[in-house]
Amino acid sequence: MKKLRWGVLGAANIAIKAVIPAIQAGETGIVAAIASRSLDKASRAAADLGIAKAYGSYEELLGDPDIDAIYNRLPNHLHMPMTLAAIRYGKPVLCEKPIALTAEEAGQIADAARKAGVLVAEAFMVRHHPQWLKVRDLVNAGRIGEVRAIQTIFSYYLDDPANVRNQKDIGGGGLYDVGCYAINTARFVFDGEPERVIGLFDRDETFQTDRMMSGLAEFSAGRHLTFTCATQVSLCQKVTVLGTTGRIEIAIPFNAPVDAPTTITIDDGRDLTGGGREVIEISAANQYGLQCDAFARAVLEGQPLSSGLDDAVANMKVIDAFFRSHKRNGWEKP
Repeated sequence: MKKLRWGVLGAANIAIKAVIPAIQAGETGIVAAIASRSLDKASRAAADLGIAKAYGSYEELLGDPDIDAIYNRLPNHLHMPMTLAAIRYGKPVLCEKPIALTAEEAGQIADAARKAGVLVAEAFMVRHHPQWLKVRDLVNAGRIGEVRAIQTIFSYYLDDPANVRNQKDIGGGGLYDVGCYAINTARFVFDGEPERVIGLFDRDETFQTDRMMSGLAEFSAGRHLTFTCATQVSLCQKVTVLGTTGRIEIAIPFNAPVDAPTTITIDDGRDLTGGGREVIEISAANQYGLQCDAFARAVLEGQPLSSGLDDAVANMKVIDAFFRSHKRNGWEKP
């Protein structure tokens, strides 16, 4: 099949170390160009990764007629403006999460994409990993009864003031960076939207970013998401899905290794010593590669995406509601 020619906006670590190698190792695409505000940085990345073209401005790359689609891995505050710019050039865009800083901004992207007839998607790679697809299949098959609760932890320690995650004015903080995964995966498993949310925020005195945030989201029919996300506590990832007749635990829910299998544990709850435990091994998979292949097939062959911009807007509405909850000190509706 024809390969999609990707242009990458930004030379951040996740693009250099994860996404670009995944595209290059995949079946559907090549990375034809990379852009940074620093031509030297873009050129070094291009040389290291075997990319033919390097640009010192984003607009130059967007205007390249040899680029078929854009991967937007810029800091959060540039997701909306540069995605809108790509749409104006007629370029399909896979934009990193969160797709914008507010639901209103996400809606502007959705409106522009529809009017221009350009494909745009939010890059939640976890939805493409076989372990999450397996979890949803197990839930839908009733393996743990009626699902009532999801508990999620996603944390790491990072106190570098130069890191974009610690810069409030460009969309730093834990909820934007990793809390969004807890929200997105709960919506994925519950196959629904929360009716109200409330959040607790602990802000760094220097950075003014939310360095720790805990949230409670109430879905319909008595289903709850509780989660903690943090940028200044020890590294941890954990998801437990609790049902009326059992539970599912995902060992490495978000940064699953590309070169080793992952595991899902199902426990029917007969005791606290693992008497009812079953471990399912999921073969190694590159969730970034699966995501980019799916997007490429949507662009090249018209295959449907598993989730579109309506889903991206809905996720941002929940994030907005958590921020309002902190400001108003109470429950908020997304």
